[in-house]
Amino acid sequence: MSKEIVLSGIRPTGFLHLGNYFGALRNYVRMQEDYECYFFVANWHSLTTHPDTKELQHSVHRVIAENIACGLDTTKAALYVQSDVPEIAELYLYLNMLAYKGELEKTASFKDKVRSNPENVNAGLLTYPVLMSADILIHRALYVPVGKDQEQHLEMARNFAERFNHRYGEVFPLPKAFNYNSELVKIMGLDGNGKMSKSENQMATIYLADEDDVIRKKIMKAKTDSGPTAPDSEKPDYIQNLFTLMKLVSTEEVYNQFDANYNGCSIRYGDFKKQLAEDMANFIKPIREKAADIQNDKLFLSKVIKEGADKARESASKTLHLVRAVINMNY
Repeated sequence: MSKEIVLSGIRPTGFLHLGNYFGALRNYVRMQEDYECYFFVANWHSLTTHPDTKELQHSVHRVIAENIACGLDTTKAALYVQSDVPEIAELYLYLNMLAYKGELEKTASFKDKVRSNPENVNAGLLTYPVLMSADILIHRALYVPVGKDQEQHLEMARNFAERFNHRYGEVFPLPKAFNYNSELVKIMGLDGNGKMSKSENQMATIYLADEDDVIRKKIMKAKTDSGPTAPDSEKPDYIQNLFTLMKLVSTEEVYNQFDANYNGCSIRYGDFKKQLAEDMANFIKPIREKAADIQNDKLFLSKVIKEGADKARESASKTLHLVRAVINMNY
């Protein structure tokens, strides 16, 4: 019996961080056991913001290495680079014929990018949701793990799939958001402002590549307050965030002790942050070291990338064969 298909991608801009791990990568490791999984590095998507492409290859290699270091098994899931699958570009072309300028201009991400960088309103930026849809539909994926900021793009992928099926013939399932029917773990920045970021406010973000001393320094500088003034007080969101981190990386006994200290108005934030910093450093260290070893093994990286591309292209070519047939593009 064939497994249902899951698709997810990540842009190779900036460094992967704790939010990426607990919000996505940890679930990827679960998904690869139960689903047919395609995970990719979205290097075409990264070009919309005109990065320095001299660093792009290194960034792609780092993202692949960190995915594997976090537990992704390339014998169970296809891990590939977007640009190694040209079938995506052809499907992107066909879907662009079904996308309308007005709807693309209304997407929240496009409007945000226009506001923040009005001199870089390129066509790739406008059609970003179409390329994302092609990424999903090329494997006829049923499930897509997405955060809140990507839900609008997933809805557009469903719309494009429906339009294609209606106009040409049934080819695509309608993809759904997926998170194991549980609340996604939300990791805020250590400064209490927004979520951790791959590229912004680096002192408020814990990266999977951070050294132990850097982790300690960041956590010791995390935002706190003067402490609770009444027993069993509700924690402010920036304090709750630190407790969430402790629950994720510390023992249950340690978490319960500090939680009891907070509820009893006896918490000492210095001791709390020192404990969290040590436990966080111990959590990140094996991921960082394994990722570094993989990045230094160029032969292994090349093998992983080629095998991932082969798996992805086998799936993509089957879809494209169906697409061309219903559009009558086979001559």
